[in-house]
Amino acid sequence: MGTLSLSDFQDVKIPAPWGHISGRWYGNRRERPILAIHGWLDNLGTFDRLIPLLPDYIGVLCIDLPGHGRSSHIQPGMFYSVLDYVYIIPLIMKEYGWRKVSLLGHSLGGVLSFMYTSLAPHTVDMVISLDKLLPLSIPKESEHMAQKMEKHLVEENRQVGGHLHEPPSYSYTQLCKLLAKGSSGSVTPELAKHLLHRQVTKSQLYPDRFFFSRDGRIKFYNITPLSIGLGEEMARRIQRKPYLIIKGSKSIHLPLDLCKGTMSILGQNNPHYEFYELEGTHHIHLHAAEECARYIVPFIRHHRPPVLTSWSLAGKEAELSLTEKPKEQEKYLAMIRNNPSKL
Repeated sequence: MGTLSLSDFQDVKIPAPWGHISGRWYGNRRERPILAIHGWLDNLGTFDRLIPLLPDYIGVLCIDLPGHGRSSHIQPGMFYSVLDYVYIIPLIMKEYGWRKVSLLGHSLGGVLSFMYTSLAPHTVDMVISLDKLLPLSIPKESEHMAQKMEKHLVEENRQVGGHLHEPPSYSYTQLCKLLAKGSSGSVTPELAKHLLHRQVTKSQLYPDRFFFSRDGRIKFYNITPLSIGLGEEMARRIQRKPYLIIKGSKSIHLPLDLCKGTMSILGQNNPHYEFYELEGTHHIHLHAAEECARYIVPFIRHHRPPVLTSWSLAGKEAELSLTEKPKEQEKYLAMIRNNPSKL
């Protein structure tokens, strides 16, 4: 077996009441893929370095959340919320007719994965969460929310008159530095290209300059913080679900002292729970993709192994059809069923 190719994808547009959700479906498109959800202010390009390390027998559908990347912005007068983002998961499941979903989420994507799994655990077969688990309350939460509400209204007023002029534009080098600064150094200027290619538009006024095309209102979205007690109660609903969590050692986004109760419940009597802390920052999957893949790939192989009807086995089945030895066919098929890892 090989790994996925970053060039083997199909661009998709998933219809939504406010427009569409953009995505890229990598690899196998005949079977239900893993649904990959990026973090706040990012887009599906965040998985660019991880995708080529994943096994090629399974597909991965990476999406841009509303207001991010190339997905539609919500209507004027509305605001972005974590709770609303959770409903993106069943919307996509309904579009493709999935009864189950496998989730891979970074940061905000990890939060959405946790919240959806706790609400509908019977529809989730595995979760991979990268450097985030749940949104926790912070000191002076009400004051923080009030400030975001005011800034949201300012941004919306700016957008109303936005058709009269372009947003501030920058050179590509400046954009890389701005993105790195905005991520507090978690994304280096060298890695910024993976995120910029889906969230900037070329200026019509200034040659060789670009501006951010994502919805400015997402900077002030409602994070809907959870109390520690509520987070733990939600974790109890997940029960013995295959759950892999990877934390960046230099990141503040998965505070172990505050999340230890929730994580303990996830792992209680659960042989399918795994936690690893790797050297790195919040975007651990982007700057340390190989290290993350060391744990993600075996987890996927164990909980979403290749099946006999998979496209990755088509060549093997064709070879069997050429032989005239039925007993050898039966023996070979049994070996595939019992030891898929040997393929």
